[in-house]
Amino acid sequence: VILLGLLCLLLLIGLITLFFLREYSMIPLLTAARNDKSSIRPPNSDEFTAEINSFHSTCCLREWMHFNGSLYYISSNKKSWQESRNDCLQRGADLVIINSKEEQEFTRNFQKLMWIGLTDSEKEGIWKWVDGSLLVTSYWATFEPNGFPQRDEDCAEIKNFHFPNTWNDESCDLERVWICEKKLAT
Repeated sequence: VILLGLLCLLLLIGLITLFFLREYSMIPLLTAARNDKSSIRPPNSDEFTAEINSFHSTCCLREWMHFNGSLYYISSNKKSWQESRNDCLQRGADLVIINSKEEQEFTRNFQKLMWIGLTDSEKEGIWKWVDGSLLVTSYWATFEPNGFPQRDEDCAEIKNFHFPNTWNDESCDLERVWICEKKLAT
């Protein structure tokens, strides 16, 4: 029993010693980091700060979400595709351009029926993003785009968010919520 007690005491002393050694070895590192704040700033942080500050003047940042180098705004009301785009432009952004699987997942996870920045209104069947680039990688739902003959379906929306491919072509005059994207300078 005495030997067990002595062993416990030695173990306790060892743990306390390790704790203090660890704490005191961190002090020089913390002091150096505190004295050299510039070393922990990200590259181009002045440009990033300037971009955030200028963007703050055109919108309320608390309504925007940051993901993968862009800011995203999701409306709370519904408008037609063109009215939605106009709203994004007034905010210094545009309707979202989905150019990666990660961005597709990000937008799909909102689980809302919403406009994205894709249309074939210039020429039927030629889908272009709002920046004028042609659609290369797509996430159309099964049997989409189908372009109902009874009405023009020239605008793209996120619709079926229970599956990886969620896009649907729809009449641009219908009202939906929308998602704006503002790319940040890198």
